[in-house]
Amino acid sequence: MENVKKNEEGGLKLNYKRTIIIGFAFFGILLLWQVYDSWCPTFLTELFANTFPNITSAEEVQYLVGIIMAFDNLAALIMLPIFGALSDKTKSPIGKRMPYILVGTFVCAVAFPFIPVFFHYNNIAGVIAMMAIVVFFMMMYRNPAVSLMPDMTPKPLRSKANGIINIMGYIGGAFATVVGIFFVLTDYLDKDGVGGWASHNIWVIEIPFLMASVLMVISCLVLFFKIKENKIEKEVEQDMARGEELSELKEKANDDKPLTKANKIMLILILTAEFFWFMADNGISTFMGNYTIYFFEASSSANMINTIVGGVGSVIGFALGGYIASKITRKWSIVSGLSLAFISYLVWGILTYTVVEFGGGSGEFPIFLYFIWFIKGFGMSLVHVNSYPMVVELCTTKKIGKFTGYYYASSMAAQTITPILLGSILLVPEFDFGILPIYALVCALISLVIFLFIKNVKNNKTSFKKGLESLDIDD
Repeated sequence: MENVKKNEEGGLKLNYKRTIIIGFAFFGILLLWQVYDSWCPTFLTELFANTFPNITSAEEVQYLVGIIMAFDNLAALIMLPIFGALSDKTKSPIGKRMPYILVGTFVCAVAFPFIPVFFHYNNIAGVIAMMAIVVFFMMMYRNPAVSLMPDMTPKPLRSKANGIINIMGYIGGAFATVVGIFFVLTDYLDKDGVGGWASHNIWVIEIPFLMASVLMVISCLVLFFKIKENKIEKEVEQDMARGEELSELKEKANDDKPLTKANKIMLILILTAEFFWFMADNGISTFMGNYTIYFFEASSSANMINTIVGGVGSVIGFALGGYIASKITRKWSIVSGLSLAFISYLVWGILTYTVVEFGGGSGEFPIFLYFIWFIKGFGMSLVHVNSYPMVVELCTTKKIGKFTGYYYASSMAAQTITPILLGSILLVPEFDFGILPIYALVCALISLVIFLFIKNVKNNKTSFKKGLESLDIDD
């Protein structure tokens, strides 16, 4: 079965079945990551408050939480490009990406459930150590897993394929959130004061972590048994060559020569803009759980519901992102997405300081945030679904892992800096968690302005099959 086939007009057609199977890799990544982001900052907040009673300020605690989250991301920043470049050069009977995927998955799956165990027994060193192991081996897994899609998909179809893969990822993230709502009862953290959770049943917080590990292993095994890298590489060789001819770049990629000046400038601009949109997105996602609990004094389950609402907007954007890019190009799809995110942050900031009493403490999660998160999710999905294909557009299949490393190095650099920066801002007496929308708004605006300067792209329109033909999944 070929990954793509030519239609009557000479265009390229995506094989949905194979793309969905590749998406199981991203399913496992976001499943684990959603549980990690939802609870690790809150675990650390409780542990720091319990371990260091001399720290009385919530802002000081958040500063320490930001530092720990940043150390995790710093390790990822270093390892992502390394594993990407290594996997490009790896040759094995099971492919160049699969060895890293298998090792990374199984180490993560073993270490991940120990995070809530150490938390329950008030062992802050154990929690931090398990978090570090999970992040390190997740990065060993993540780069090669993401690289599988462009390895097997011609350039004009990568936005569409990336949308499908991201939908699979968000199904994983949504599943983790739903599990959190039903199994991680908010009373576990809310009752009996700091440290009171030690008297509760440990399985209340252990179940989501265990389920994430089990499902991550299952998704990896599906990928391993269904995707035969070496065989597929030979099957799609001609279509990949055709994809190079149809690239959006004005100056084509050539791995045997250095990047042209125009392509180098384009890469730098994309990565810089990406850095700032991740500064915004990861900054608020890192502290959103604590924002809900400590700013609004609302139930943490409300933030989980909000995450699902944003995920629904994202899935719609992922489904439409490739189609939109085929009509207005990837660049303008990303500009549109960043604009929606900027507007969302602006409305969030205005409503927070006009509708909600300054300083929070209302005890209720505001309904308007659900609408804002839906729009933001849709906008940022247009950004994510098209930005990664723009980066790997700048190379051929020989260096996809390396350029994937560039893409994720930029995002991880942002995720390293933004928790510390936000934590530092929260130390300022005049600020509290209400600063989150303003922070995100400024970062999104910078990103949008930078992206407008990208020039080295053609106004290509990809020819896709339409109607029922587009759903063909022939073997």
